[in-house]
Amino acid sequence: MEDLAHLSGATVRTIRAYQDRGLLPRPERRGRANVYADAHLVRLGQIADLLDRGYTLASIKELLEAWDAGRGLGGVLGLVAEVDGPWTDEESVRISRAELDERFGGVPDDAAVAEAVQLGVLEPVAGDDNSFLVPSPQELAVAAELHAAGVPLSAISAHLRELRGRVENIAVRFLEFTTEHVFARYLDGPHHPTDADAAEAASLVRRLRPLAQQTVDAELARAMRSLAVRHLRDHLTTGDVPAPAERTRDVAIPVETMRAVERLVGTEQAAEFIALAAEREVRARSLDRLAASHVASDDLGETP
Repeated sequence: MEDLAHLSGATVRTIRAYQDRGLLPRPERRGRANVYADAHLVRLGQIADLLDRGYTLASIKELLEAWDAGRGLGGVLGLVAEVDGPWTDEESVRISRAELDERFGGVPDDAAVAEAVQLGVLEPVAGDDNSFLVPSPQELAVAAELHAAGVPLSAISAHLRELRGRVENIAVRFLEFTTEHVFARYLDGPHHPTDADAAEAASLVRRLRPLAQQTVDAELARAMRSLAVRHLRDHLTTGDVPAPAERTRDVAIPVETMRAVERLVGTEQAAEFIALAAEREVRARSLDRLAASHVASDDLGETP
């Protein structure tokens, strides 16, 4: 066990705990000695890798048990690595506090820096209080340009928080969409996928990964052009030119409600269905109010 601990980097106490939890097979007994094999070393590496990816020991145990039936973990770990890998070509950069202050007007703003750290735009560097890691240099550059154009840092932070909520909804919908139509055959069913299935799923992740961003880029460009033209026209036209009558606004709808509507009428007709249902409800209530008003008027005209 001490040799295994030395080779794996785990402590003897940790190895015993894994054995007690059923994560690590018991060693082979040879006389009075316990003998560990390469399989134990590999298993410790797999556990460490899954822990680094955020899995709990309970979920790791279920995963290992499911994949111990003659299949290895190579395929599923490859799929996990593919999903957990970088989803952007950007590389993190390091920036000093002085450089950061200079990019944002040269005036130190501790509150703004704290807000950026909370949002993950900046990450503290261990052992260096005067430096930060920037996971997305592009995002920081956008913030600097907006600030240079006159947007307060507090407004930029608030906008980013709002934007993230909306983007996360898009991400959730894209994941649901691809899971339903692409990955269901790998994830559903009575049997766990084979290594070949997991490898094919990982290949699909690589192919589909850029599609969400490409779709959002294209739709954002279309929407920005349409809305920018309308916004400019509204500001430049005189009062005798009617403003566009058709307006939309985002409304939060529970996911389960949206799924039920999509199952009923399909994804493409879901928005129209909700709008028509809401309009019908508004009209029904208006009719009820008119009827109630008429009845009340009749009652007032009755003689006692």
